[in-house]
Amino acid sequence: MNNNKIIILLGLVGFIVMADNWVVSPILPAIAESLGIPVENAGILISAYMIPFGIFQIIYGPLADRFGKKQIITFAILFFTVATGLCALAGSLNGLSVYRALTGVFAAAVMPICLALIGDLVPLEKRQMAIGTFMGIAFLGQGLSMITGGAISYFLNWRGVFAVYAVLSFIPLVLILKNYKDLPDTRNPQSRFLKPYTELLSQRKSLFTYILILLEGLFIIGSFSFLGAYISKTYSFNYLSIGAIMTAFGFMSLVGGRLGGKLVLKTGPRKILTLGLTLALAADLIIYSLGHHLGSLILGIGLLGLGFIFTHSTLLTRATEFAQKARGTAMSLVAFCFMGGGGVGTALGGKIVSAYGLPSHFLIYGVMLGITLCISFFLIKTPGLSPLQVMQPERLPGD
Repeated sequence: MNNNKIIILLGLVGFIVMADNWVVSPILPAIAESLGIPVENAGILISAYMIPFGIFQIIYGPLADRFGKKQIITFAILFFTVATGLCALAGSLNGLSVYRALTGVFAAAVMPICLALIGDLVPLEKRQMAIGTFMGIAFLGQGLSMITGGAISYFLNWRGVFAVYAVLSFIPLVLILKNYKDLPDTRNPQSRFLKPYTELLSQRKSLFTYILILLEGLFIIGSFSFLGAYISKTYSFNYLSIGAIMTAFGFMSLVGGRLGGKLVLKTGPRKILTLGLTLALAADLIIYSLGHHLGSLILGIGLLGLGFIFTHSTLLTRATEFAQKARGTAMSLVAFCFMGGGGVGTALGGKIVSAYGLPSHFLIYGVMLGITLCISFFLIKTPGLSPLQVMQPERLPGD
């Protein structure tokens, strides 16, 4: 099995997990109605998933470094499939909350450890394209989650959503088991739990990268989180139509993932990072000023996806250069900062929306992305090491 097929296989795993990550939001009213509870009470399902998802990001990295990345990925996708299937059988809010929490526990391993495995598999000069392809496929799952969740819930019921996702997640599980021997098996039996994290955060190069990833999560994912609500309020579309429009984000993430890898070879990662943040900034301003025109809204959503993948793939490629023998830890910290930032950005965005309205949310986050762009020039001067530097294990040099 060649590297490209492995990247696609890992992308398929990420696709399923990212689709599941966002699927509860559009079907929350259906769940509340079925269980006979107020919809605000059903909101606990999102927290039940996100809290263990965030915590276990930190735990899986050292485990993958010590016991092997493909071992952890196989373990995680197996029990993710089981937990997702159990969600379809839940008879109460408490039961469903427990099963969603278990889903979050196992889903937490997939994205960071897949990225670490790509770092082991792909040389630096080809790594951004590989990461971009992986992230594009994975976030296409996120982009499609609204329309798939809404459609399945509309034609079947909310239980059918989890049943279908369990069946779909069984496909990459079988493919991983079938091609298990072809996946790289790198492990470090001497890996420690806390020491790699303290080393990563004590070095200027890695610390500054994680700060930018946190800001990226805050303002790009924080913007994405309210797109569905904005479309619903502005156009009064149903969930099926909302999901279809939001696929522009996932589609452009997929396109940008391939395009970014080629552009970085010509222009360098610094310019791709700048372009990504600029596009994300422009996207928020377009949505704020022209979102009431459907064509402009779709353009803005697409640019947000393109800006996201350019920014994130550049920062992820940079992060794979940190501590090669503890790459799983390095990527788990990336996921923790990114998802943590997205969670905080969404929470803060909710307060902004309540106080000032949905359009103002995109204006404020657009301004904050402009500030993030300015900060990036101070924090990261040369995003990316030479292949010679990358060959030096566990080196964490400054800029």
